[in-house]
Amino acid sequence: MSISMESQHATSRREWMAVLARTPRDVLKAALDAALDGAPPPAYEWLRAPDIGLAMVRGRIGGTGDAFNLGEATVTRATLRLRTGEGSAPVGVAVHLGRDKERATLAALADALLQTPHHAQRLQTQLIEPLAARIADERRRKETEAATTKVEFFTMVRGE
Repeated sequence: MSISMESQHATSRREWMAVLARTPRDVLKAALDAALDGAPPPAYEWLRAPDIGLAMVRGRIGGTGDAFNLGEATVTRATLRLRTGEGSAPVGVAVHLGRDKERATLAALADALLQTPHHAQRLQTQLIEPLAARIADERRRKETEAATTKVEFFTMVRGE
């Protein structure tokens, strides 16, 4: 694989992992079942079973200034390897906010399947693209809702 192909794969993987991390469990489960056409998911082994922990959330003063520790957030992470019978089986990773182990399992499984030639294209079109569109629609809805509450302040100058 050339450097540009590796870079392109890393970018697309980063994008689909962001989509998987932002998708609620019930939506992710239904979409993954539909993308697999109701077939059972392939066998896998745990490299790191789903576990719950804390991550430090950092912020920046004014968005660009000095970094500071904002607080801790609960995260769930999981890592699994598909049992394909090949030497270099795909490894799926998931990390998301919250305490949902099943959601981490589903996201790690989807990540691993998206790395296989057999499932990649179908899951990209039937899983990632619809979920990304759903997230974008939700973001637009929230932006529209927030825009209706916008208040314009102005100062009136009193006569001298």
